[in-house]
Amino acid sequence: MKKLFLALPLLALAACQSSETMTDEKMAEDKMAKADMSQELCLDAGPQTPRDITSKFGLNSVVFPKAPPADQMNLCNIHTHTNAEHKGPGFSTFVNNTDSGGFACNGTDDLTEAELSAPSVNAGRFEGVKPGDTIEVHWVHTSCDTAPGEGLGACVPETCTDPLLRVEAQTFLVVNDSNAIDFRDHAYGGTMRNGLHQAKALPTGTGTPIEFLGSTTGPSYTQKTCSPAKVTWSVRPQCAKVDINSLNNWAAEGNVFNETSSHGVRQLVTAPELLSPIE
Repeated sequence: MKKLFLALPLLALAACQSSETMTDEKMAEDKMAKADMSQELCLDAGPQTPRDITSKFGLNSVVFPKAPPADQMNLCNIHTHTNAEHKGPGFSTFVNNTDSGGFACNGTDDLTEAELSAPSVNAGRFEGVKPGDTIEVHWVHTSCDTAPGEGLGACVPETCTDPLLRVEAQTFLVVNDSNAIDFRDHAYGGTMRNGLHQAKALPTGTGTPIEFLGSTTGPSYTQKTCSPAKVTWSVRPQCAKVDINSLNNWAAEGNVFNETSSHGVRQLVTAPELLSPIE
C-alpha cells in the first residue's frame, strides 16, 4: 500500500509536467501561426475595407486626409454588391466565405410570400439579384473634375493626380413591393448641384453613417492581396427595403455606369493590422 501511495504523487507530477510541456508546445505553435499570419498579411498597404462597423478597433497606422462631404465632390460611379460586404447592426447574418458570400439583412427570414414573388416586368434585367437577396450599394465620389462613368476608372482619370475618394454605402433588402424604395430615386440621371455631379438623393433614415478610412472592395482583394486605393467610407448601419422592379427598370432604361448586374463581395477584413481605428 505504501508503494501505491508513493507512486500516485509521482504519476501526478509526471502528468503535470506533460501538461506543461503540451501547453508550452501549444503556445509555441500559436506564436508561430500568428507570425505566419503576419507574414501573409499585406502589411505594406493602407487600411482595408470591408469591416465590421460595430468595432472601432484598428491598428493600421497609415493616415490620409478624409474626403470632403459627398455634396462637395463629383459622383463618379454607382454599383452594387450582392450581399453586404460590410457587417453591421442591421446586416449581421453571415452567408458564406465565397465571392458570393458576405452578410444578409437580419430581416430576411421575415419577408412575405408577396415580397419574395418573382417580378413580371423586366424580370432579370438587373442580373445577380432576386427578391430576398441583400445588396450593398456604393455611391463613389471623387475630388477629380470628371463626369460619372463606367467602373472606378471614371473616378480616377489620367488627368487627375492623387484624388480624394469617398464611398457612401447603403445595404438594402430586395423585395417585390412597389411601396418599397424606388432605386431610381437614388440614381444619377444627370443631376447637377453647384456645378457638381450628384445622386438624385442619398439614402436617409437608416442610422448615422459610420465613417472611417479604408480602401476599395470587390472579390479580387483579400487580406493577402490588398487594395492600394485610399478611400473615406460612410456606411449606414441599418437595412432598408428596395423594390426589385426599380433595379430591373434602372438596368432596362440604361445608365451611364453601364451597370446591369450586381458584383461579388470581398470577404470581411478582420486583421487589426489592416483596419484603421474608427474615431
